[in-house]
Amino acid sequence: MKTKIILLSTLLFTVFAFSQKKWTLKECVDHAIKNNISIKRNKLSVEISKKQVKSSKANFLPSVNGSTGGNLNFGSTFDPVTNDRVSTTTFGGALSVGASYTVFNGFRNLNSYKQAKLGVESSMLDLEIMENDISLQVVDTYLNVLFAKENLEVAKVQSEISTKQINRAKAQFDAGAIPKGDLLNIQSTAANDSQNVVTQENALNLALLRLSQLLQVSYENLDIAKIETDTPSSTLLYNNSREVYNKALTNRPEIDKAKLNIKNAEFNIEIARSGYLPTISTSANIGSNYGYSLDLPPGVSNIGLFNQLDNNLGYGIGFNISVPIFNGFRNDANVERSKIEKLISENNLESEKLRLQQTIEQAFLDSKAAAKTFEAAQVSLEAQKEAFKNAQASFDYGAMTQFDYDQVRNRLVNAESTLIRAKYDYIFKTKVLKFYYGESILD
Repeated sequence: MKTKIILLSTLLFTVFAFSQKKWTLKECVDHAIKNNISIKRNKLSVEISKKQVKSSKANFLPSVNGSTGGNLNFGSTFDPVTNDRVSTTTFGGALSVGASYTVFNGFRNLNSYKQAKLGVESSMLDLEIMENDISLQVVDTYLNVLFAKENLEVAKVQSEISTKQINRAKAQFDAGAIPKGDLLNIQSTAANDSQNVVTQENALNLALLRLSQLLQVSYENLDIAKIETDTPSSTLLYNNSREVYNKALTNRPEIDKAKLNIKNAEFNIEIARSGYLPTISTSANIGSNYGYSLDLPPGVSNIGLFNQLDNNLGYGIGFNISVPIFNGFRNDANVERSKIEKLISENNLESEKLRLQQTIEQAFLDSKAAAKTFEAAQVSLEAQKEAFKNAQASFDYGAMTQFDYDQVRNRLVNAESTLIRAKYDYIFKTKVLKFYYGESILD
């Protein structure tokens, strides 16, 4: 009984601890990268590329094959001893082992091997690109959850203020200090604030749902930790977009992948050119045969199997040289096509660089604008807080109407919402810039 109680207590503690867990940004990104189905599929593609290297390496080794066969013959057969036709039944067969090796084929095997190794690098870059994309998606979704949580907190505070105002307004109405219309206006404002709480709760639930789907975890009890926000001046570390772009050219997998595609096209050209060169191969074989007569007269026996194999053993070696003379200009077409594919790869690299430059320029301007917006929103909020503080005092002393008081409070709510939006927009924009510069976006 005591054991059951201990186990139950441990289980309840584990469930409680899990329910209280707050996922950090790094934990979310690491979990998504580890469990994302597309990333798993890309990892398998990397393994396939590695097997292709193994297959290409095998082209440098000789091919060795063994073979055997047998025949059962009935009826008339020529007897080489008597030069007569005899009717008999025989069984015979042959054993052989052959080997062949390509000495030279225009460096096709060597270039195919190098190309296969390049394929592994390319697959790994594809994997890195996908991991980067998933990381950015997680960061964006994570920040959306924090944005929704803060909006909900603001909505709850405003709803609490409205609820307190209802109690105060009821007492004033009962005392005859305010007309019923003022009480109804306050009740209407409180109802709207309560509805806004429900709206913000739903927005938070949807943001958490999107994050859970991205992480592929249960939506139930999912919660995340807050992120500390630095001031704009300390976070914006880059002087201009060119600085970020020059750094991105050295670390972005998209650029490295485009460069690898050019190298791959160069190997295709060399492989196509191998069609102009001769192919030299060698071969060797060893074989023997055996035979049995199944209709021998009494007292006569067949020669033993091993004696037959030894007596009939034969060897052979050879070589072959194939020189291409004319094949309908197919080699010319293959080489020309490969050269065009290289030009396309070079154009793709320049296009990728231009796209990267434009993206970084946009991200840099967005980051600067977000920083200024964040600073302005902070100043605006401080001013609105002070204005609301004065309005609250005036309203409490009856020196301000309900309408004017609501106007001041609405401006405060709008300023709080604007600051929250500006803060998380600023955080994401600066993280995007760090992402392209090659810095960590998980802190």
